[in-house]
Amino acid sequence: MSEFEALRSQLSAAAAAFADGPGALEGILLGIVDDVDRAVAEPLEIFPVCHHSPASAIAMARRLREKQPKVVYLELCEDMAPLLTELRNCRLPVAVQAFATEVDGFPAEWAPLSVVAPITEASAEYQVISYALDTPGVELVLVDRSSDHVFQWDRPQEPPAEPDAVPPEEEAALHGDAVGVEIGDLRPRFAELEEHLLRHGKVRHWSEWWHQYVELPLGDSDHDTYRQVMLLIGSLFRRLAPGDPHRVRVDEDRERYMWTRMREHLATTGTDAADCLYVCGAFHASSRVAEFGVHGTGTFEISPRTASKWQHGLIPSSHAAIEAQFGLAAGSVSIAATEWAKNLKRTKVTPFRLAGQAGGTKKKKAAALPAPAPELVPSDHLTGFLRRPPVLDSLDEAELLGWSVEVVRAARRNGYLSSTADAIAVFETSILLAGMRDRAKPTPYDFQDAAVTCIEKDTVPGRRDVRRIVEIMMGGDRIGQVGYDALPPLARDVHDRLAPLELNLAQRGVRRALLDIVSNPALESCSDLLWMLRYLMPHGAARPIMGERRLGERPIQESWDLALGTHQRALIELGYEGVSIEQVLEQRLRRTAFGHRATTAAVLKSVEDATLYLRSHRLAGELGTRALEVLATERSVDGAPDVLRRVRRLLAFYRTSEPVLPSWIESFVKTGYAHYCTLLPTAFTDEDASVDQVAAMLGFLFSMEGLALSLGCDRTQLELAFAQSHPVEPAKVALMWAAQVQLGQLSRAELRTRCDELLDNPLVLPAYPRYLSGFVHALEPAPGLADFVVEAVSNAFGRLPDPVLLPWLPTLITTLKAGGADLAPLLIREAGRIFPGRLPALDEWVPPWLAGEPAPSGTPRPRGRGVPLLAAHPATCDAVANLLGCEGTWEAGGAGSLGVALVGIHPETAVALEELLTRA
Repeated sequence: MSEFEALRSQLSAAAAAFADGPGALEGILLGIVDDVDRAVAEPLEIFPVCHHSPASAIAMARRLREKQPKVVYLELCEDMAPLLTELRNCRLPVAVQAFATEVDGFPAEWAPLSVVAPITEASAEYQVISYALDTPGVELVLVDRSSDHVFQWDRPQEPPAEPDAVPPEEEAALHGDAVGVEIGDLRPRFAELEEHLLRHGKVRHWSEWWHQYVELPLGDSDHDTYRQVMLLIGSLFRRLAPGDPHRVRVDEDRERYMWTRMREHLATTGTDAADCLYVCGAFHASSRVAEFGVHGTGTFEISPRTASKWQHGLIPSSHAAIEAQFGLAAGSVSIAATEWAKNLKRTKVTPFRLAGQAGGTKKKKAAALPAPAPELVPSDHLTGFLRRPPVLDSLDEAELLGWSVEVVRAARRNGYLSSTADAIAVFETSILLAGMRDRAKPTPYDFQDAAVTCIEKDTVPGRRDVRRIVEIMMGGDRIGQVGYDALPPLARDVHDRLAPLELNLAQRGVRRALLDIVSNPALESCSDLLWMLRYLMPHGAARPIMGERRLGERPIQESWDLALGTHQRALIELGYEGVSIEQVLEQRLRRTAFGHRATTAAVLKSVEDATLYLRSHRLAGELGTRALEVLATERSVDGAPDVLRRVRRLLAFYRTSEPVLPSWIESFVKTGYAHYCTLLPTAFTDEDASVDQVAAMLGFLFSMEGLALSLGCDRTQLELAFAQSHPVEPAKVALMWAAQVQLGQLSRAELRTRCDELLDNPLVLPAYPRYLSGFVHALEPAPGLADFVVEAVSNAFGRLPDPVLLPWLPTLITTLKAGGADLAPLLIREAGRIFPGRLPALDEWVPPWLAGEPAPSGTPRPRGRGVPLLAAHPATCDAVANLLGCEGTWEAGGAGSLGVALVGIHPETAVALEELLTRA
């Protein structure tokens, strides 16, 4: 006969009284007792816990000292086991992370995959880990599904965006977008039940209800009472959960997975189940699957993992990050940490702590564990707990008074004009609110509400409001840190290479680094590393204050703001991608260049970055060849402006730093010349091709023409492209006219005549700003036309009447601002050169284009000016003549006609040139 028969009878009678007869309520209540009875009778002891619960941690520490199990099964992803030993090198809280950037078996858009399991000191799982790792002969076995199975069973879902959602603080975003796994998720899944509990408990959120009605009553309870109550709560929430088929299936599959792993381990090692302990969430402790128990009848086939490459590590966590990850009330984890410290002092329980744990007080060597306590036959402690009236804690005036004084002091530090009167008001209001909520002792939540009521004003004077000040005062948003020895090799290498800066970069906050590279050349390697970190890590991790990096330049002095300790998670995740910063950067550049969505501009950026940060000619050559392949397959000109800018920079760099140009950039110029000549007629008429893109194409063709022709290209391609181009849009028409002037197909006088015709035609005047926009963009391929553009704009202002000019000015300004912002400085400089510098001179000033046609820049100078110089200093020509074996004497005068006589004596060259031109 079960020890819970008396409880069954009482619950059956209660169900009949409240529900007017047996029915669903009786089935639920009796089912709960059956679940508790089944879990208690299991030979393998099940220890139910709730995540980040001080009561669970105290009960766990007490039970481990009493039972001293040889094997502990823990509900945690089984692939995270190797990392648990590194927890001793960290300051808690931290999170165990599984990370995968290369996914195989999952959709590519899911990448990167990340799973985190936060661990705090005030948690049952930390007590288990500390006991198992520091106790000889104890084995810790993680039995929950692997990180790979987390994504196999649960599709990642984006949380719904709240319309008034506030961006999370930096500390709350420490986990990024990782999927969180927790031990003991105990929250009602039945919304009506949670609402009912909160309303009748006179609390605002679930964390407060749990603290008041579960944490405090169970804080001093014995093991059997704690265990049976937690089993009861888990069974209740499980039976009242709505029937979401997917979630129910995942929960049951997790339970099948864990029991299958435990039975496999027991069968393999031959361990007695009585010497083992199974630590899991209370929700899973009351499982009803067939595989439940060491004598379970069901068989569950565990699916294989995918081929995704998982990396594992530890990342810093914080109380705020844990609350944000699992939807807990703000400050609840900090309050739990405070309760943990109070429970330890009150119960005199000695917690387990990893030897050498960072961030804690140094303790003497732990004493050996006493002999295990004899096992007692489980009895019904649940009935007595349910029938016992709640014990009201007496008011601790000293504690409450200390809180009130401290919150006022903290508020004043944050800009609030609080005083002693506010401390008294907070003290009295806390007692009042607790009484209204049927509590004799104000809880931290009551105190928080009282502080907000008495101190908070209309505006927040500083960064923190009163609610946040109370959270910090109650324990603070404790932020963990991963120790040096627990970092991946890449992160350790970064800290080692930055050691010459003599800064504590592991500490949170911003550190200013000053690099005088001229006086200390060894710091140049630090500069190279910092620029790579700036490229790879989030904004703010490494921020240059003074100094820049350009192609072909060497650093002299630099100043940096470094926050590597604040962004430790990002640095650790870089360690999952490689063993050095250079390797990770090269992998990312290759991934960008060889991606299926790579564009020519993006690949050229990778080439530039490889040259700028890695100084790798090999990698730049490979990526440059890839840029050539992508360019040959592109059929649009979307990236032409970026391509032009990057090719110009790379050409300028190679011409000044290399004896010869790399073969890939020569091929790129040659292919690009033919490519853009082919696309030019289509781009002039395509509505999707903007005028700046067409201008960039012309800029490439004109600026790279000399190099392209020297490499074997034919200028006829460009001439044929212009002959086939027939633009319609005004900006592109003006752009083509300017390009024809650059090619010599149109004179400036003809271009000026066409502009005058546009100004004389009233039907064209509304579109004239678009013509001007085309002329402004023409400065990209033909910067020599800057003076003509100034002339065109000036003529518009001078010749248009006010009724036409004034409505047109806004259109002109917006057109120039939107279409020619990059070229406007060139235009302004040219205008400053042409127009007079002082206002009085403007009245008598005559524009150059009205004073007369200036002589073209190509007019040849008078011949013969250099002959007197050669005659006065004949030594150079005599040396060349002797080298060539020529004999002759110098003649004085008539030097201007010597070239004509030479052509008459040797006419073969002129005849060959005539034949070539006739054939063309």
